[in-house]
Amino acid sequence: MANLQTTYMGLNLRNPLIAGSSGLTNSIDNIKELADKGIGAIVLKSVFEEQIHQDTEKNIEKEEGGIKTYTQAQDIYVNRRIYDYDEAYSYIYDYAKKHTLNKYLHFVESVKKEVNVPIIASVHCVSNYDWHSFARQIQDAGADAIELNIYVLPSDFRRNASDNEKLYYEIYSQVKQYVKIPISIKLGYYFSALAQSIESLSKTGVDALVLFNRPYNPDIDIEKMAFITSNIYSSETEYARTLRWISILSGHVQCDLAAASGIHNYENVVKQLLAGATAVQLVSTLYKNHFDIIPDILSKTEAWMERHQYSTIDDFRGKLSSKNLENPAAVERVQFMKLYAGIE
Repeated sequence: MANLQTTYMGLNLRNPLIAGSSGLTNSIDNIKELADKGIGAIVLKSVFEEQIHQDTEKNIEKEEGGIKTYTQAQDIYVNRRIYDYDEAYSYIYDYAKKHTLNKYLHFVESVKKEVNVPIIASVHCVSNYDWHSFARQIQDAGADAIELNIYVLPSDFRRNASDNEKLYYEIYSQVKQYVKIPISIKLGYYFSALAQSIESLSKTGVDALVLFNRPYNPDIDIEKMAFITSNIYSSETEYARTLRWISILSGHVQCDLAAASGIHNYENVVKQLLAGATAVQLVSTLYKNHFDIIPDILSKTEAWMERHQYSTIDDFRGKLSSKNLENPAAVERVQFMKLYAGIE
């Protein structure tokens, strides 16, 4: 029998499948079912930094053209464009009212009493404001690790690449001072030098990097002439971007790598492990196929390992990382090549 056990951020997982942060991980009943179906670890639904400010001393005021956020008389940069619509303001305000800091901490405590799989709390960060004491409270509530979900869209014309990327280091360094449990950073792919930035982040002492944060992409309703949310769930083809970067980075970073986005079946899981991922996060496939997809992925991964005579995941993890490829251009070349495509 193939052994799917692995270690992620120093945590012992029965398998490399992790339920990623989503609305599905905001319910004790769902979390219990995920554990019963065999999931290796669970990332709780994110608590938003804006939510923390709202629960403590934040005041939100409407000003010309948008919302300005004040906390202790400090003007906090939060990528203001997302607040330019009344709907966005209403959502943040209502969400903060309903899901307070204490409720989140109580939720962590309750979940830990119900399941034995590792529980990873998630904080969605948008600034380096002095909120890190909350991380200590998460640790005290019993969370096994913390995932810092940091997503900076480089859309502010006043900030250069260094300004945006510096934020990742500042947030991590502040949190690290206050907790002893493992910390991962979930990040997007908007970096001016992605490989170098991730390699540098891995040297900070962070326990894992999750590639990649999948943004909600905008679309336009041409009849209502308004922006709407598009493609909430990932498609299976989206795994390819993560696959490329996991393969490129594996063997060059000093922390674990978790693959996220577009992972829908056992083939996607095996590919990410072959590329060098330590673990994989599932979200959209849990929405589309519900939790029965977990034992399906596990059993088919085991069968694949037995067919190829692998006893453990370590026997094949990273076998197809670019570091082990005779022709790394297979994953690094991005321009169209007629020779390989077979098109004249």
